[in-house]
Amino acid sequence: MPAEITRLTDPCTGDVCIRMQHDSGLEIRVMEMPAFSTSYAQFGTRFGSVHRKFRRAGDAAYTEMPAGIAHYLEHKLFENPDSSISAAFSRLGARDNAYTDFDRTVYYFQTQQHFYEALELLTGFVQEPYFTQESVERERSIIAQELRECLDDPADQVFFQMLGGLYPEHPVHTDVLGTEESIRQITPEILYTCHALFYHPQNMVLCCAGNVEAEKILQLCDRMIKKRTPVTAAPFRYPERAPAGRLIRRKTMPVGKTQFAAGFRSRPESGTVRLKESLLSSLTAELLIGSSSPLCQRLLAEGLINDTFSTDCFAGDGWFTVLAEGESDCPEAVLDALCAEIGRVKKEGADRALFDTLKRAAYGDTVISMNHPEAACAAMLDSFIWDGISPFARAELLAQLTADDVQGCLETRFCTDNICLSVIEPESLGKEESEL
Repeated sequence: MPAEITRLTDPCTGDVCIRMQHDSGLEIRVMEMPAFSTSYAQFGTRFGSVHRKFRRAGDAAYTEMPAGIAHYLEHKLFENPDSSISAAFSRLGARDNAYTDFDRTVYYFQTQQHFYEALELLTGFVQEPYFTQESVERERSIIAQELRECLDDPADQVFFQMLGGLYPEHPVHTDVLGTEESIRQITPEILYTCHALFYHPQNMVLCCAGNVEAEKILQLCDRMIKKRTPVTAAPFRYPERAPAGRLIRRKTMPVGKTQFAAGFRSRPESGTVRLKESLLSSLTAELLIGSSSPLCQRLLAEGLINDTFSTDCFAGDGWFTVLAEGESDCPEAVLDALCAEIGRVKKEGADRALFDTLKRAAYGDTVISMNHPEAACAAMLDSFIWDGISPFARAELLAQLTADDVQGCLETRFCTDNICLSVIEPESLGKEESEL
């Protein structure tokens, strides 16, 4: 059966994403950009650190995998009995790597030559697992060292401490790498099980951008992508937790200055709604306390924050958090000022001129980024992971947002009765780890 081919077009720029539904079930997304010398490919699956509990068709109970399983599997797929995968990419002049996130695992490369040979290598090794007890045991010490490095990283610790306060019932609060205890439970059998469940073509996407041709990529997939019947597995749906008020979590580390992350938890979304709410929440946070806001300028002048301060929106399947983070000797005062500003804007309304300026900047950044093959490739993959929406939806949704939308966002996304303030203090302060 020939692939089903559609063309997704950006109505503003005319950029085109060629979307091909391969007869194996794999979705292929291509942006042909012949003016560029460099080409990128990303082969991703909807299997990340939070996908640990599921029920296979016919099973009465849910199966729960050890924390860190997705990341462990990513590491092990780079091994085969004959040669080093990375060495094979290097011989082709390509730079390869991979990463595991909360909601995905992605394998990728970039190259200026031998693109199709490298693409054949990429699609081949990701589909062909090879695990032995010896190789799995050997990997434990490598990942354990990564974990120890994360435990020494205050940025990681302040972030996951915040997630632990906001989402104690959800695996998003656990490091993507797992724990030293959990990775000791991983076996070749568990790795093979997860590969069979989550690395089937119907759960994956291949994204390519740059000096590439969609027709050649499709022909290569006809040769390389294995057709098989997937084993269906329903994910466990974690229950929503009632608002917990304002939670403060502290710990000490060998840092020079107190670090903090304040997160506002709200209702999770999916698909286009999630993207729209994420964009609106990011703009609203910038309006309240971003670098162009009066509040940020005042806090900088008072020495309550410094140039490390930033805001972000962290959303996925089962979580939605708007956060503000940085360094401060008085993080509670920063949070108090932010909450006061939320109340003021709710009452007086948003600064429309500032909102429009922020929106135009975000829109411009989004449009410009799609002119680079690497960013275009990432946008195609992001849109697939977030329920198959167009890679151009971000710009379209940004264009629709208005200052009037800020009021609703403040009510739903900046809930002052559902906050966790995470604080990492210098050990010299002599304060013990505590939870208030």
